[in-house]
Amino acid sequence: MTAITQVAGSAPGPAGRGTKVEVVSDAGHRREELKAVWEQASACQKCPQLASTRQTVVFGAGNADADLMFVGEAPGAREDERGLPFVGQAGRLLDQLLGEIGLERGDVFIANTLMCRPPGNRDPLPQEIDNCQDYLFRKLELIRPKVVCTLGNFSTKLLRGDPTGITRLHGREEIRTIGPLALRLYPIFHPAAALYTPRMLETLREDFARLPELLALDAPPQPEPDAPPEPAVPEPELAAVTAEPGGEPEPPADDAQLGLF
Repeated sequence: MTAITQVAGSAPGPAGRGTKVEVVSDAGHRREELKAVWEQASACQKCPQLASTRQTVVFGAGNADADLMFVGEAPGAREDERGLPFVGQAGRLLDQLLGEIGLERGDVFIANTLMCRPPGNRDPLPQEIDNCQDYLFRKLELIRPKVVCTLGNFSTKLLRGDPTGITRLHGREEIRTIGPLALRLYPIFHPAAALYTPRMLETLREDFARLPELLALDAPPQPEPDAPPEPAVPEPELAAVTAEPGGEPEPPADDAQLGLF
């Protein structure tokens, strides 16, 4: 299939910036573009504290053409060591919940609001979320999922552009236009919540049980190329990302490094 590039119309970003976003329709080409974004992200220095304390940049992993994408909070210690998202206790619970609805990791893509572990597993800072959000938006544009399942408060508030918390929103899907794409946003509690509050597990199971129903729906109608999307998303400023001072750029990503299926 020939790759088709479509440029969406200019739209104001959260800070009033205009943006033109490329929408690449060919799956193979989108996969290669995703690897290119990984290479940029692996050298990111936008958050000096995170860059100096991380072991790895946890870009995300899974099916690069997935209909379902999960967005969590930030890597933990195990994720920071291995460079893959959700490989600790919360990840094992996520695998269990996926299995209960007939899915596995190879069917989905998993990412986080932040790609670097905050020291001491503290909450992400607003500036760190702002610095990292362009990478997340670009992943959404390239993977093009039908359903994005936000796990917890941070990803839900970011992708909705609204401060409403997860307690009020969980289990309630809505169609949102993010950048050039319309998709179903489905907030649920972070699996870690069930590790600390066992009664939360049943709520998670109930919310997960609706995912096959949402995935079976037709994709939402896409906005016209020249229509301003809401909420608008700024174009990733990937060219501003540099390697470690004095260091060599990261080698090109391969599917194993990136955790792609």
